[in-house]
Amino acid sequence: MANNTPSKKKIFNDPVYGFILIPDNLHFKIIEHPFFQRLRRIKQLGLTHLVYPGALHTRFHHSLGAMHIMNQAVAILRSKGHLISNEEAQAASLAILLHDIGHGPYSHTLEKTIVKNMTHEQMSLRIMKQLNCQFEGKLDMAIRIFEGSYPHKFLCKLVSSQLDMDRIDYLKRDSFFTGVSEGTINADRLITMLDIADDDLVIEAKGIYSVEKFLVARRLMYWQVYLHKTVLSAEYMLMNVLRRSKQLSMADTDLPATPALSYFLKNNPSSQDFENDILPLEMFVQLDDFDVFTALKLWQNHTDKVLSFLSKSIVNRNLFKVEISDHPFPAGYIIEIKDKICNKFSLNQHECELLFIEEVTTNHAYHPLHSQINILYKDGSTEDISVASDQLNVSVLSHPVVKYFICYPKSAVNLKD
Repeated sequence: MANNTPSKKKIFNDPVYGFILIPDNLHFKIIEHPFFQRLRRIKQLGLTHLVYPGALHTRFHHSLGAMHIMNQAVAILRSKGHLISNEEAQAASLAILLHDIGHGPYSHTLEKTIVKNMTHEQMSLRIMKQLNCQFEGKLDMAIRIFEGSYPHKFLCKLVSSQLDMDRIDYLKRDSFFTGVSEGTINADRLITMLDIADDDLVIEAKGIYSVEKFLVARRLMYWQVYLHKTVLSAEYMLMNVLRRSKQLSMADTDLPATPALSYFLKNNPSSQDFENDILPLEMFVQLDDFDVFTALKLWQNHTDKVLSFLSKSIVNRNLFKVEISDHPFPAGYIIEIKDKICNKFSLNQHECELLFIEEVTTNHAYHPLHSQINILYKDGSTEDISVASDQLNVSVLSHPVVKYFICYPKSAVNLKD
């Protein structure tokens, strides 16, 4: 560990937490690595800035913030008498620092369109393994914690659970940058109330109200920010742009794009390809928001009507109209809209499908079957938050909320006609 001791203090000035200290030279070298620096060029919330103009923060910001509160959490747990070695503390910090390194530009949109064979979690693990080779095995323990295979499960839950350092940071950070005060949480209180019981991460009983506030804030942030209807419209429009560009590229239509984006438009690397061939990974770690948005600007004037219309609409924020319902939309209503789109743009049925979006979205604020949030009482017993809560019906928050929505060009559909 001596070689990881910093020769001088390295700090970042973060707008959410103030000064963030980089713990040691290994952290600093990883942060300086091109794989990690790429996160500066990937917005945390994708196209959400088209609704909330301040939402321009990056996955680089978020990763540093999650590392910061992980180090705070470890210090709190140690202060309560729990034995966490220096190696474990370092590994947990590195695991959360790198937990999002596998995100691509507009990540979930990319996963559903042109990089479909690898989730961002799988990609993060693949990149962490590549970094581990470069850093001569110094990430072994961090990878085990990230994978959830490390013997001390509380360390794994600090990285991935329903009350992990990832969620605490992104709620606090996203609320700050969007200006949505309903998402504000007391991160300091939550971290201070952390404890360990039977190798499980728990919250002291006196912190129960902070957990309740956290769950309510998460529900509100999903419907006000992450699943905001206009954000959904923009994201699904981008999905259809990428789907169309993939269709055209696979049919040997010439599309201007950066080498990295062009590679994924013309190829479908499998998960095995990512494991066995270095080229797909090399191409992926070159992808960022600039590749995609540059392509959109170039494609505005393409001869393909669907590609040009969608690209121009996103660049100029001429987003599709959105309708949301608690129930599926009538089939006749959908057919009527699709017919008007086809007639307006003189498209065939296949092309028309790309200008009409019909989807379902769901959200769990708390899932009682997934890594429960347990409350620790003074007598040493624990109880799931959905049972322990007396001021808030958490069981209601554990039920999924389902919304049906359709999106279509405003210019194409005038239902009063």
